[in-house]
Amino acid sequence: QVQLVESGGGLVQAGGSLRLSCGASGFILGINDMGWYRQALGEQRELVAAISSSGSTNSAASVKGRFTISRDNAKKTVYLQMNSLKPEDTGVYYCNARIRTLSGERDYWGQGTQVTVSS
Repeated sequence: QVQLVESGGGLVQAGGSLRLSCGASGFILGINDMGWYRQALGEQRELVAAISSSGSTNSAASVKGRFTISRDNAKKTVYLQMNSLKPEDTGVYYCNARIRTLSGERDYWGQGTQVTVSS
């Protein structure tokens, strides 16, 4: 059974930094795109940043220049380095990955990790 497990969330003051990690486990044949989404209270889930298997990245305009997504294919792990955090970055951050198994290819989600930025 494939699982995505996130870590690294927490409470930080505005201007601070956090690093999120998300590791995939299970019988995995390959991982294509990986990404981070976030959902603020009462809001829809939105894409924060994504990275392809070859390392191409894209990110939301609101985090450009502050957040950096990266991945370690050997460790099946994706990271999100978040700098210069703002109160509006507060929310639950979810890891997403398109994973290929013997059953085929589909999207998997982590359980979410809370990020709270105080002003």
